[in-house]
Amino acid sequence: MLKGINGMLADEPVNTRRQYDVDIAKAEMVLMLPFIHCIIECTSEEDLCSGIPYLFDTIIGGPFSAPMYLFAMGIGLVYSRRVLPKQKLIRGLVMTGIFYLSNTCRFLIPYLIGYRISGDRGQFIEPLFYRWLGNDVLLFAGLTYITIAAFRYLKLSDRAIFGIAAAMTLTSSLIGDVDTHSMFGNIFLGYLIGTDDATGLVISDFPLMTWLIVPVAGMVFGKVLIRVKDKDAFYRKISPLPLLIALIYFPIGIHFGWGMFGEGQNCYYHMKIWDVCVCLCLDIGMLGVWHNLSYLMDGRAKAFLREVSANITSIYCIHWVFVRSITNVILYIKNGTQILPLWETMLLSLAILIVTLNISHYYKVLKADIITRKHINSPGLGKS
Repeated sequence: MLKGINGMLADEPVNTRRQYDVDIAKAEMVLMLPFIHCIIECTSEEDLCSGIPYLFDTIIGGPFSAPMYLFAMGIGLVYSRRVLPKQKLIRGLVMTGIFYLSNTCRFLIPYLIGYRISGDRGQFIEPLFYRWLGNDVLLFAGLTYITIAAFRYLKLSDRAIFGIAAAMTLTSSLIGDVDTHSMFGNIFLGYLIGTDDATGLVISDFPLMTWLIVPVAGMVFGKVLIRVKDKDAFYRKISPLPLLIALIYFPIGIHFGWGMFGEGQNCYYHMKIWDVCVCLCLDIGMLGVWHNLSYLMDGRAKAFLREVSANITSIYCIHWVFVRSITNVILYIKNGTQILPLWETMLLSLAILIVTLNISHYYKVLKADIITRKHINSPGLGKS
């Protein structure tokens, strides 16, 4: 197989245009987010174990979601114009700042308002620091940029970076969950390795040591993809076997509760190395599927998915503010519970998605307009 793939590669980058397969992969993930998160928030623990809620929570919201986004993010590192370590460092620091701003808007402010209205400490105050400071995929993305910037500054080869990331995943698999017996210790250590404690409130959703291998593998894949002369032949060669491996593992893993399909959310967020390998197989396999589906899409569909892919950070932040504010605060205070019938949850998810896409679109338009006005009004513009 490797010999056949080598024959499809040019010596220099030739496949430098927009990668619609990557855009579709990212857009598919982000369009599902309101449904995934509303179902998780508005469904009882018992009902999440079967049917449509299980599909969105454990399958679509599991291996088909974050691993695909992070793999695509790694590919984007290759296609990005930010090639210098300093540029990647700045991008990572900005992403980290966006994470804390996002958590302030989706947790700190709504929860303080909720407590002011209801006086319910158990719902709004006791978990506040865990939720406000706890890890998620946005912070992980920021830490990934910072880590890659450090690797590039040290001039490490792709092989060395991949080996370090793989060793980190193996180490975190062997160590398992850690408890420092300190709330802030578990919160901040949870950025790096999986943490948990008796309260069950620790949010250590994407620890760097467990998940870094996914964007790094995407980066290595991107180095190959950018030199591919014939993408049709490339995906016919590389995608079927990894996709088959994933599709064989999933029903078996679901049936027996293996690995990321086990009980409790940390089985996914603190997944073991074999689960990571299966997710990477799924990523490579699904890119082949999305590549072939792109031929069936017209220009408008591609333009829409490209915009969704480009606006992924703003969509992620905006939808979360709506989801948390509506479910954790408004519904809880109004009804004494945030549990809804499935059909109401799906309608709420669709409404949040539509509003989020529109806000994100007009935010981008406004941002572009402001940049254009600044450029026009810049001193010295037009001087030779």
